[in-house]
Amino acid sequence: MQNKNTDANEPHALGMTVYDLPNPGAVADEDARRTAAGRLRMIFVLLICAAPVAASYLTFYVIRPSSVKSFGELILPVKAMPALQAHDLKGTEVALQILKGQWLLVSVAPAACDAACQQNLYLQRQIRAALGREKDRTDWVWLVADEAKVDEQLLSGLTEAVVLRMPAADIEKWLSPQAGQALNAHLYLVDPHGDWMMRFPPHLTTEQAPQLRRDWERLLRAAVSWDQPGR
Repeated sequence: MQNKNTDANEPHALGMTVYDLPNPGAVADEDARRTAAGRLRMIFVLLICAAPVAASYLTFYVIRPSSVKSFGELILPVKAMPALQAHDLKGTEVALQILKGQWLLVSVAPAACDAACQQNLYLQRQIRAALGREKDRTDWVWLVADEAKVDEQLLSGLTEAVVLRMPAADIEKWLSPQAGQALNAHLYLVDPHGDWMMRFPPHLTTEQAPQLRRDWERLLRAAVSWDQPGR
C-alpha cells in the first residue's frame, strides 16, 4: 500500500507573499515633508545663533532710556563683510575676512593721507586706547584705497593698527558714506562677525571723540554675552 504521508525529505512548496509596491506620489510627498522639516530645523538653529546679536543691538537702540541717544548712525540691515582679497603693505595677498573676530573701527583714505586722514588715524588710536581693558576686543583699521607708497614717517605711528590695501571700488562693496559725503569722511564700526553696523558723523573732531567712545563702550557691554575673545 502506498504511503500517503509526505516524505520528510521532500521539499516543501515555497510560500509566496505579495507586497504592494510604494506609491510614487506618496514617496514624493514624504520626501517633500522631510525636506521642509529639515529646512525649518536649519532656520531655527540659525535664528538661535543670531538671537544674541540681534538682542544686544535691540537693547542698545530700542529698549533703552529715551534720554540716551547714539552718536553714530545704525546701519540697518547690517552689511556683511564681503569675501574679497586685500594686500598688506608688503604686497602679500590676504583675505579681508581675516579681520573677523574683533570689533573694528575703520577709516578709509589714499596712501597720501592728508590732514583729515591723519586726524582719523589719531582719533582711532586714542579712542581704542581709552577703552582700557576692553581694547583687546578691538582693532583699528586703515584701508588704503590706492597703490601709492605710504610715508615711512606715518607708518611709525601705526604699529598697533591693521593696515590693508584695497581698491576703493572694492571697499565700496562693503562700506558707504552718507549722501553727499566721500568714503574717507567717516569712521565705520564693524562687529566681530564682520558686519558693518554703524557709521559716525563725517569729519570727526577731537571734541566729538568721547561720544564715539561712549557708543562703542555701550555696544561692547551689550555684546558681552556673545562676543568671544578674538584674535
